[in-house]
Amino acid sequence: MAANETSVHTDIDTSSGMPLGIDFGGSGIKGAAVDLERGDFAGARVKIKTPKKSTPDAVADVVVQLIDRLMEKHPDATGPVGVTVPGIVQHGIVRSAANIDKSWIDVDADEIFTKASGRDVHVMNDADAAGLAEARYGAAREQKKGLAILTTLGTGIGSAFIHDGVLVPNSELGHLEIDGHVAEKRAASSVMEDEDLSWEEWAARLTVYYTRVERLFTPDLFVVGGGVSKDAAEFLHLIDIRTPIVAAQLQNRAGIIGAALVAQGLLGR
Repeated sequence: MAANETSVHTDIDTSSGMPLGIDFGGSGIKGAAVDLERGDFAGARVKIKTPKKSTPDAVADVVVQLIDRLMEKHPDATGPVGVTVPGIVQHGIVRSAANIDKSWIDVDADEIFTKASGRDVHVMNDADAAGLAEARYGAAREQKKGLAILTTLGTGIGSAFIHDGVLVPNSELGHLEIDGHVAEKRAASSVMEDEDLSWEEWAARLTVYYTRVERLFTPDLFVVGGGVSKDAAEFLHLIDIRTPIVAAQLQNRAGIIGAALVAQGLLGR
């Protein structure tokens, strides 16, 4: 296994307490206690609106609030905390900020959240976290060999590579250039809403996007995640590619569940 790869096949040990997963998004910061035996939330999700100025300190304050509210509901959730960030994360340090405040770049997010909360916190790219969850519990769990690519369609396009059950982090396929445009500026679900595209019009753009990814990486499976995955019946069959393409089973729960997996130390952290 390469030094920068992460196995998704590790035994679960929650003796330190149930972990918390927190997903930092553009509109909301969401969290839940996670039952890793079942691969699902242990209780209701809690959401707080993302601060308008989403600087590291402002987001850290919200994360602390979320942890406090979750602990009120789950006093046994004393394990570590996983937090997803919509950007490249290298060993806990945020290296890009395409859809968040630019002050995140080169910030040690592990350190900031750990100091603010007094808990052991581990930070990961949001799409990578979702990919890990889908590989262990969801739509990619039967794909033991070859390459599964998860894409999250939302404000932007996130991606995760799972090869032979191993995560290869920070693939960032939303930033491929297609027809002179950054891919996520043409094919994210937010673009469909902003430009009032029909499902058919949007699927045509997705076909262009997935065809390019298919030619570059020859995957065995595409998994489509993000909130729009709940509407997969409206558009997935309209995407004309060779590779099998399926909807994420965990939908928008995947990031939180994947964050908890990383926090628990199950994945080579």
